[in-house]
Amino acid sequence: MCFRCRWKMGVVIVACLGAFIPLAQAQTPFDFTEFYAGNVTAVFQSKEISIAGAEGKGILISNHENKVFDNSTFHVVVILKTVDGKRTSNSYWKIQDPDGDVVIAEVLVVGPEKTMTFLHGTGKWKGIKGGGKGKTTVVGKSVVPGTVQSCSRYVGTFELAK
Repeated sequence: MCFRCRWKMGVVIVACLGAFIPLAQAQTPFDFTEFYAGNVTAVFQSKEISIAGAEGKGILISNHENKVFDNSTFHVVVILKTVDGKRTSNSYWKIQDPDGDVVIAEVLVVGPEKTMTFLHGTGKWKGIKGGGKGKTTVVGKSVVPGTVQSCSRYVGTFELAK
C-alpha cells in the first residue's frame, strides 16, 4: 500500500475514533437506592384483576463513588395492575436534587423488572437522556392500612446535552 493511501486510512481511523470518544466520555453511571413511602388506593379488586393508584415520596441515596443523585428527594405517582398474579405498573417521578434542579423519569414495571427512563431535566439536568434497571430490595409491613413502604435499587447511565 502506498504512503499516501496509508496516510488517508490513518486520518479516517483517527477521525472515526474521535467521533466516538465524546460519546463514551459523555456516559455518566449512577447507582442509587430509593426509599419510598406512600398511599395506595384500590380502584378494583378481584381474584383475576386488581387496579390501584399510588402516590408517594422519598429520598435517594447514592451507592456510587460519584454520588450522582445522592440526597435527592422525589415525588411519584403510580398506576398498578395485577392480572392473574402478574404485576405491571407505570410511574412518573419528579426527582429534585439538593440544589433544586429536577429530573422527570418514567418507570415501567413488568413482574420484578423495573426500567427507568429519563424524560426531562431542568438546570444542570437540562437535556438528560438515559436510564437504567431497577429491582425492589425490600417491602416493609404497612405501618398504616392503605400505605406502602419499600426500597429499590437502580443502576444505569445518563448523558447530558452539550
